[in-house]
Amino acid sequence: MPFRWSPRATQTLSAAALSGLLLASAAKHFRDPDFFTPVVPEFLCRDDSGGWRNGPLAVLSREEWVAASGLLEVGAAVGLLIPPTRRATAGCVTGMFTAFLAGHLDALRRAFGPGGAPAQRRFHSLRLPLQAPLIAWAWSLTKPVPKRRRR
Repeated sequence: MPFRWSPRATQTLSAAALSGLLLASAAKHFRDPDFFTPVVPEFLCRDDSGGWRNGPLAVLSREEWVAASGLLEVGAAVGLLIPPTRRATAGCVTGMFTAFLAGHLDALRRAFGPGGAPAQRRFHSLRLPLQAPLIAWAWSLTKPVPKRRRR
């Protein structure tokens, strides 16, 4: 019996690929956390030095946010691989990627501020638009797979 490519197989492959991307990103969170620290918005970062007043959302330090988001990505990667949890996990991943927009916008704002360097401006200007295909990809996995018609 020849293999027939089905919508379910396509969704499974897509979920596995996104899972792999999330696992690679999670590994980078722990291997090279400085790569992610610029995209943690300042309003989320707790300051224990007393340099500024912490807002109501400043519950973790910048480093703790990077580690927490890496752990979230590991959980999301696993959830995408389990068919019964895939659609719900994909919805959460869509929300996570959308929430990450705040960090990318904040990093872009700081890059174009007085302390920003040309390399930061280029890097964050390229990094921000990459969120759109990631959001669309995760969202595509929230759709139910059509039932197979019997012949």
